[in-house]
Amino acid sequence: MSGRPLHLACTAALAAQAVLAPVPAAAAPEPRRPVAQLLTDLQRLYRQAEQATETYNATEEKLKKQRVRVEHLDGELARARISLQESRGAAGRLARQQYQGSTALSPYVRLLLARDPQHALDEGHLIGQLARQRAETVGRLMSSEKEKDELAREARKALDGQLALAEQQKRQRDDVRARLGEVQELLASLSSNQLEALAGFEKDGIAGAQQKFMASGALSSDRTPSNEGDKAVRYAVDQLGKPYQWGATGPAAYDCSGLTSQAWQHAGTPIPRTSQEQWAQLRHVPLRELRPGDLVVYFPQATHVALYLGDGKVVQAPRPGAEVKVSPIAANPVLGAVRPDPGGEPLRRYVPPKLPRGALNGSDQGYAPAAAPATEAR
Repeated sequence: MSGRPLHLACTAALAAQAVLAPVPAAAAPEPRRPVAQLLTDLQRLYRQAEQATETYNATEEKLKKQRVRVEHLDGELARARISLQESRGAAGRLARQQYQGSTALSPYVRLLLARDPQHALDEGHLIGQLARQRAETVGRLMSSEKEKDELAREARKALDGQLALAEQQKRQRDDVRARLGEVQELLASLSSNQLEALAGFEKDGIAGAQQKFMASGALSSDRTPSNEGDKAVRYAVDQLGKPYQWGATGPAAYDCSGLTSQAWQHAGTPIPRTSQEQWAQLRHVPLRELRPGDLVVYFPQATHVALYLGDGKVVQAPRPGAEVKVSPIAANPVLGAVRPDPGGEPLRRYVPPKLPRGALNGSDQGYAPAAAPATEAR
């Protein structure tokens, strides 16, 4: 796809004035940069913010797995300690038995003095069994000691890894906040005329990019989704109008990959959490084979993702300040597409979900500062 890059950050517009107080002209003179340059700057800042968001999301997924590992190791360590206590108790009982019987005659002497040699042999057999039991108990004790020590070292290492990931996540969260602050600062410096010009410039750019994309023949006629793809599409459509919030996976708000991962989770096919992992791990499909439910991935670093709706449109959570909406597939530079259910059989008959009024317009306008996740990284 060629032409003016249309990044995730499809600019702020008039609605921004509802959340950002205009700066008096005397205090902050209107920048003299051309509208095209302002749009480029906003696109760059939004893209950096979303890339930082996806990095944060990836660390959050690693942290979740590490917490599960720490809990598992803690449980294993607790069981190993119980087993060690039991082995020590058994060893102690055998030691007492051995001490108490240490003054008895040896099995060989009892055999020589016995009136019933067979009975003495039977006793000797039992004594041999006890000796083997003692050896086995000592072996279990040593094994339990070793297992406990190894588990303790592994648990400490896992906990250290969890703490390091938590600290890394805090730094990434601060990075996202800083980048979003740069966006807000730029928007706050613009006048209403500039915001209106940006909105129009962006709208024209997206329309031109979409027209060129569709005329290129990159997409073929619409195909029918699988049963799971149909469920994912309907889930995504049901989320229209909900706000974008970085790090969010619903049900009240979403970021881009939070929406796509939850749509397919609802369809019964769990997929990776982040756009980059979705691009890396899911089956790639040519754009001409797109069917509803497939994921369209954007930008060279795979930092944005949307769910294909059909007819050259996608459902997406575009950026902070916007809402989940239906957009032209070419609203951002397309990297490629992936299919979460490559083995899913297409439906013989498919009726697309009915879109609510305004699903295509309005929600890309404006910007509101996106709050960080309420919970602290742990």
